[in-house]
Amino acid sequence: MRQIAIYGKGGIGKSTTTQNTVGALAEAGKHIMVVGCDPKADSTRLLLHGLCQKTVLDTLRDEGDDIDLEDILKPGFGGTMCVESGGPEPGVGCAGRGIITSINMLESLGAYTSDLDYVFYDVLGDVVCGGFAMPIREGKAEEIYIVASGELMALYAANNIAKGIQKYAVNGKVRLGGIICNSRKVDKEYELLKAFAEEIGSQLIYFVPRDNLVQRAEINKKTVVDFDPESGQANEYRALAKAIDGNKMFVIPKPMTQDRLEEIMMQYGFMDA
Repeated sequence: MRQIAIYGKGGIGKSTTTQNTVGALAEAGKHIMVVGCDPKADSTRLLLHGLCQKTVLDTLRDEGDDIDLEDILKPGFGGTMCVESGGPEPGVGCAGRGIITSINMLESLGAYTSDLDYVFYDVLGDVVCGGFAMPIREGKAEEIYIVASGELMALYAANNIAKGIQKYAVNGKVRLGGIICNSRKVDKEYELLKAFAEEIGSQLIYFVPRDNLVQRAEINKKTVVDFDPESGQANEYRALAKAIDGNKMFVIPKPMTQDRLEEIMMQYGFMDA
C-alpha cells in the first residue's frame, strides 16, 4: 500500500488534481482510499458526485466516540473509499487536529486494509502548521507530490513544502516523488517548472495542461474521466496517474534560497515566450 500526500499552495488545484488522478487510477483497477485533510471538506466531492458527506469531526461531535467505519467512509467513483476529516467550528481550535483525529480514528476502525493499493491525503495549503504536516510527520504518508504552477507564490509555497519534507525525511521515510504542474498558461511554464523541480533535486513528474473541460466536469460534480472519458483531458489525467503509479524517483529535496528562487523566476519569466 502506497500512502501519498498531495500538497501545494491554497487554490492551486490540489483537490481537483488529486480527485482526477484518483479517478484515473480507480478506472485502471486500483483500490484507493482518499482522506480529505481540509476543513472545507471538498476533497472527495467529485468522486462522490457532489455528496457532502459528514466529516469525522462532525460525526464525533454529534454521536460521540462510538461510531462505525461506514459512518465516516463512503464509496465513490470506481470503488474509491472517501473520508473527510473536517475541522473545528469557525474561529475555534486547530484544524490540524482534525487530521490527526481522523487518521487515528480510521486506523482504530480498520480502514487501512491489506487490499488497498493507495491512500491519498489531500492536505490544505502550505506546511506551516504542525497539524497539517501530520501525514508526513507521523510517517503516514511516505510519498509526497507538490502541485504547483508557473506563478511565483505557487513556487514559493512549493519550496516551503520542500523544506518541510526535508525536515521530516532526515529521521523518517518520507520522500518527494515529484512536482505536478497544474498549468495556468503562464509564459515558459513547462521550462520553469522543470528547472524548479531539478533545482530541488526532484522531477517534473507531469504537466497537466489547462482545459475548461475540468471546470465543466466540476460543475457536473464529476472527475474528467467520469464526465468525459473519451476526451483529451481525461487522457492527460490517465497519463499523470500512470506516471505516479510507475514512479521510481523518490528524493530528499534540497530547497533553494529565496534569492535563488527569484533568480530562476527572472531567468524564465523574461525569456521570449
